[in-house]
Amino acid sequence: MIVLRNVTKTFVLNGNRKTVLRNANAVFPTGRSVGLLGRNGAGKSTLLRMISGALDVTSGEILTDGRISFPVGFAGSFHPDMTGAQNTRFVARVYGVDADELCDYVADFAEIGAHFHLPVRSYSSGMKSRVAFGVSMGIPFDTYLIDEVTAVGDANFKKKSEAVFTERRATSSAIFVSHSMTQTRKVCDAGVVLEGGAMTYYDDVEEAIEAHLRNMGSEEGRKGRPPDDDA
Repeated sequence: MIVLRNVTKTFVLNGNRKTVLRNANAVFPTGRSVGLLGRNGAGKSTLLRMISGALDVTSGEILTDGRISFPVGFAGSFHPDMTGAQNTRFVARVYGVDADELCDYVADFAEIGAHFHLPVRSYSSGMKSRVAFGVSMGIPFDTYLIDEVTAVGDANFKKKSEAVFTERRATSSAIFVSHSMTQTRKVCDAGVVLEGGAMTYYDDVEEAIEAHLRNMGSEEGRKGRPPDDDA
């Protein structure tokens, strides 16, 4: 379970303040896959990073009773001068898992061949995401934070990623960010909508999608019939 209590996040850039989340209260239940919806810039990735602990809240608190992954697909914490294998071993030590087993898993899963033993600074963004996804899926977390990761790679890799993620969701919770309503329906059973600094939790993902589409000014959303295509 993840609990947000009066969470506010404000950024200050060049003297300008932007609040992406204001006094947010929500409970992400154990065993649910929650879709995180909102327009571009609404704060979805920011919220994931705060839940993971990679970014501090401005005020309020985020509580959890389980082990939470870093945002899957986010490789910003990888040291660029270390190899993929060295970064994987470092993460294994941080989370207390067998480094050799995790390295074997990631090397097989990421499918980047000899690049796994080259510095991360030489990787493409897709290669970084493959390794980051492999590292996260190779560690047994209670909650997985997913940010559009299945968009990385060719059709076969996407299929493999979705299969592994589905397997993990059988025993873990997930918070999932995607711009695809089709993908959100496929993965999630509940939803959270971010809009104008406010957060609203919906126990039914279809209700969350309808609310998001209304916010986006979608004709389908206004009619209460969210489309099956991406939005």
